[in-house]
Amino acid sequence: MELIILVPCSLFLVALIKFLYVYLWTPLRIQRMLNSQGIEGPPYRFIHGNNKEVAEMRKEALSKTLGLTDEIFPKVQPHIYTWINKYGRNYLFWNGPRAELVISEPDLVKEALKNTETMFPKRKASVYFGRLLGNGLVTIEGEKWMKHRKLANYVFHGESLKNMTPAVIASVETMLEKWKGQEGKEIEVFGEFRLLTSEVISRTAFSSNHLEGEKIFAMLNKLAILLNRNTFKTWIPFINKFWKSADLIESEKLEKGIQECVMKMVKKREDKVGNGEAGNFGNDFLGLLVNAYHDPDEKNRLSMEDLVGECKTFYFAGQETVNSLLAWIVFLLAIHGDWQEKARTEVIQIFGNRNPDSEGVSKLKTISMIIYETLRLYGPTNGLTREIRREVQLGKLVLPANINLLVQNIAIHHDPLLWGDDVHLFKPERFAEGIAKATNYNAAAFFPFGLGPRSCVGMTFATTETKIALSMILQRYTFTLSPAYVHSPTPIIALRPQHGLQIILESLHNDA
Repeated sequence: MELIILVPCSLFLVALIKFLYVYLWTPLRIQRMLNSQGIEGPPYRFIHGNNKEVAEMRKEALSKTLGLTDEIFPKVQPHIYTWINKYGRNYLFWNGPRAELVISEPDLVKEALKNTETMFPKRKASVYFGRLLGNGLVTIEGEKWMKHRKLANYVFHGESLKNMTPAVIASVETMLEKWKGQEGKEIEVFGEFRLLTSEVISRTAFSSNHLEGEKIFAMLNKLAILLNRNTFKTWIPFINKFWKSADLIESEKLEKGIQECVMKMVKKREDKVGNGEAGNFGNDFLGLLVNAYHDPDEKNRLSMEDLVGECKTFYFAGQETVNSLLAWIVFLLAIHGDWQEKARTEVIQIFGNRNPDSEGVSKLKTISMIIYETLRLYGPTNGLTREIRREVQLGKLVLPANINLLVQNIAIHHDPLLWGDDVHLFKPERFAEGIAKATNYNAAAFFPFGLGPRSCVGMTFATTETKIALSMILQRYTFTLSPAYVHSPTPIIALRPQHGLQIILESLHNDA
């Protein structure tokens, strides 16, 4: 009888010790270690860390709108802004029991991002993030990442980009055709750009129209909203193992739905080859993935899980990044009519009324400056995450194992010490002599698409697509901000205008 009672008591005691070790002793030890090196931050709170504080600050920031200011840091990342100002450019906070070391000193950022694979690998994806992007380039590492990156590099090299230009132009023309007759009326362009960028990624990477990918985009968008909603909810493994929230159940359904859609696209390619309708699986991104899925060499072969992951990554990242960038450029040019006119003059000098071509796109210096300044002020990504799995040195800091590293682009891109007292003003002329001379600081002061070996493989495609779309809009229209517009930038993976972007178009009467 005593033995029967003793066994569950012993198991309970072991579980309790493990729980206290993870949720109390380890956080306090890490906090002491970093405090002793001058890294301060909000104190650790049992089980939840600082998640309740972060959620409250984010909720309050979301409920407020801004005037037409580009000083968006306090609204977009209120906890980061508050704690950097209180504790310094490098500080520690707690996502549940997990330590998050925020760094925003350019030298430390450069060191961390250039040594990604060896010392600072990608952070293990959360449940929701894993379901959003799966086993794609953003989440995988090691040899698998090298194999996937090689495929992606092939898709986005110079000649392939040139071949994608007609598809981008055709998609923009479809959008502009819808705008005819809307002169003087209000148009919500964030939604328009969402359809445009969806169409472009569908045509260029998957050789399909937007309708075929529409279901996938809708499900990915829902997953992104679930991820954003659950980012600062404390995950307690032994509770979540036996109980699933409504959001978790919904994310499982969405993940399954996306997988089924991708597998249908793959089967369509396989059937065409099998029926003799096509000699191969295609030369677009999906074709390369299906080829790799059927590779006779097991070392080079992709699993179906990997294939689905890459499709999700390219659908979501390819659409979301350009959608956000285009929207914020149009917002800024609608306010700054002088820069809108400079950009239009450049476009007409280079292309006249003709559609853009690859050679001309490379000469768009003014538009490049506008793109860079928009990426600085309204960069699509919220931050770059890394993981420390063993004790390492970063600068003069000795960092313990099992903590996360968080690089906040917005903190660096809005830092007056790097950019000057006019850091919150839209001044594309900063980039007149290129990125390297935009600040007096030559380390990692500007990296909207990441830095080092894990920088975004599609950044050239994203900027090319943006230049083509913007050029074609400027050839046909002038635009101003509608009085109905409410300025409320909101981070849901990429930075979005919370209430859409309403503008008023006026035709130049010189349609190509």
